[in-house]
Amino acid sequence: MEKDRFSLLLLEPAEIYFEDFSAFLFPLDVNKHDFEKKKQIGRLKMCSKSIVFDPKDMEKPLIKIPLKECMKISQWDGELATKITPKNNVVAVDCKQYVEMLAGNVLAPYSFVAEKHSFLFLLNYAHVADCLPQICQLHRAATLPAAEQNSMIAAIVYSRQNRVSFDTLWLEDLYEKVILETQGSKITPLVVNPGRILLTSSRLYFQPYNNVESYPVLKIRLPDIKRIVQRRFLLRQVGLEIYCESNSQVTHLYLSLKSEAERDALYQGLLDQPSVHLENTEQEMMTLQWQNGVLSNYDYLLYLNSMADRTFSDLTQYPVFPWVIQDYSSLKLNLDDSKSYRDLSKPIGALNEVRLARLKERCEEMSPPKFLYGSHYSAPGFVLFYLVRKYPHYMLCLQNGRFDHPDRMFNSVPDVWKNVMTNMSDFKEVIPAFYDTEGVGDFLVNTYGINFGYRHDGTKNGDVQLPPWATGPQDFVKKLRDALESDHVSNMLHHWIDLIFGYKQTGSEAKKADNLFYYLCYEGAVDLDSIHDLNQRHALEVQIMEFGQIPKQIFTLPHPQRRTGIPALMPTGGDGSAASSEMDERSTLQERVHSVSCFPVWHSFSTLKNIAPFQTHKEAVTAVAVAGNKQFVVSVGQDSLLKMYSISEKRQVRSVTLSSMALSSCIIMPDDKSLIIGSWDNNIILYNMEFGREMDSVRGHEDAVSCLAWGNKNQILVSGSWDCSVRVWQGMAEGRRIKPSSSLIAQFDHDAHISCLSVTR
Repeated sequence: MEKDRFSLLLLEPAEIYFEDFSAFLFPLDVNKHDFEKKKQIGRLKMCSKSIVFDPKDMEKPLIKIPLKECMKISQWDGELATKITPKNNVVAVDCKQYVEMLAGNVLAPYSFVAEKHSFLFLLNYAHVADCLPQICQLHRAATLPAAEQNSMIAAIVYSRQNRVSFDTLWLEDLYEKVILETQGSKITPLVVNPGRILLTSSRLYFQPYNNVESYPVLKIRLPDIKRIVQRRFLLRQVGLEIYCESNSQVTHLYLSLKSEAERDALYQGLLDQPSVHLENTEQEMMTLQWQNGVLSNYDYLLYLNSMADRTFSDLTQYPVFPWVIQDYSSLKLNLDDSKSYRDLSKPIGALNEVRLARLKERCEEMSPPKFLYGSHYSAPGFVLFYLVRKYPHYMLCLQNGRFDHPDRMFNSVPDVWKNVMTNMSDFKEVIPAFYDTEGVGDFLVNTYGINFGYRHDGTKNGDVQLPPWATGPQDFVKKLRDALESDHVSNMLHHWIDLIFGYKQTGSEAKKADNLFYYLCYEGAVDLDSIHDLNQRHALEVQIMEFGQIPKQIFTLPHPQRRTGIPALMPTGGDGSAASSEMDERSTLQERVHSVSCFPVWHSFSTLKNIAPFQTHKEAVTAVAVAGNKQFVVSVGQDSLLKMYSISEKRQVRSVTLSSMALSSCIIMPDDKSLIIGSWDNNIILYNMEFGREMDSVRGHEDAVSCLAWGNKNQILVSGSWDCSVRVWQGMAEGRRIKPSSSLIAQFDHDAHISCLSVTR
């Protein structure tokens, strides 16, 4: 275990941790002579539903006392009270049950001690009068029914948090302009940690109210932000997920705000900042990239999950992936045999015709609202069923300090597949980890050596049993990934997308596809804000959270099929006719995907032979040039990158970031060694390919440089801009520094943005 053992995962899901106090724990029967020997020093942590004592001695267990199990919390009035501490600074907690966690610093099921016990805590620095009223107030809330308890805790939390404002001493730059300050929570699996959110002109800050995080204030530079997604969190549109550059200090942050209006205000505030430049992830473009092989099946499914409000930060809406293989018994997996694959046109519950018939019979006998499946394909319990070996602390949090019965755990891949094919209440799909080759199958291995118990046949639960065709976890995941990216799955995946994210998700099409789940699974099935009865609302929330949720519907029409084995572009026939309607279709497609960040290198335009597909940029390619006696392909893109590809070596030889904004154009100089590049940051850049460095940069226009052209005869450079002007420059051919005062020889003003340039002799 880690040195700092306490975490929010030791509390109930979404329980709030307020603050802690330095304290000594000592037994009730202590006397003044053995007090020093029997006391334990540690931290007493005050939480919304429990008190936790975290001893400094790592071998001793953490003690959690649920407030609902407490009979009395008071200032101690024992005989030795004033002798031990003159100010009688001791809190006495009498309880019916307490929990011991992480005894011996070993991750294991918690020990529940069901006996009356008294705990005495001597506060070292804080005074009883300062903390006891707060603890007693929380204790009173714990005696209420669950819904009323949550309401009272929310009021306590609101009152405490309103007395705190963001500490501006944490600002990186004193000249930052504050745009917005609000309350919100940082969301991680099973944990909601509230704090203050501050947006300035250069950074986004999150300051937690407590000291449980590894940082006092989390800071994100606005230029590092690449994606911002509005999310549904706990059935309400209050979530905001922020993705940053992989090399930034913070790569990911999921926030939940008080209301949809506050969430939208923060979202718009971020978008309004000039330094925020988001990646282009428009749905149509991503689908086109996937159709044409630019995006893998794995990455496209991750994208669709994100668009459908599925995130790794929320177990109630975790990304869902399909079972694609149905052969878990052969000694060798044959990916060329269609019989090895599951039918992706049917939901998991409809694959077994016999079981489906029984489910339909049961459905017909129901009173409305009717459903086929009484269990879901994705829920928090199912996610942790697969991930218990990798994240055992999540399972202990979700299941109140216990692991599942050894026979019900994820023990064998073949057994799980058999169960989802035959069991009348098991219809779960899988999670991305099954296809994540970077994870190398670590979720299948009992890395922590945890004692999960013994199965009914006496075998000890250890690593997950794999099918015979897998030599180990890494090989298992690699073969599943190969299957996911196979032509067979590529040709069928759109059917599964229709079921999970598309038009077969709801309504009559769902009924035709045997894809009906309990009505509370569907987005918008119930308006929780309109339910004023606290107990009824709480019951609905718990039911929905535990059962699972349908992803947000993102397609209302049949999803297009992926193109596999696309032929190369063909020239017109000898009679001048076009090469059939496929040419027309592909021409239209080319127009639609003009900014796709991958292009082929052609050998000869007379035969149009594609010699090397060149995966270049993360975003749209804006310009391409051929340099070095036709030995290198140079490209620039909206990802701010200049890339160079060697035709002879068939590999990328250079990748350089030249700007904080998109690059719009590039021109090869007559010396065949230099490039002139236009940028959206208003600059014209001179780059030397031979030495691989930027030689010069000059502010060429008052707005983005949109296009460049070169006049060979006159040796002039012409630049166009969004500032509605065209400028003519000279002296570039010698590779000299660009000096506007001497190089600028003419300017032509237009009434609109310049989009294209050409120079004639």
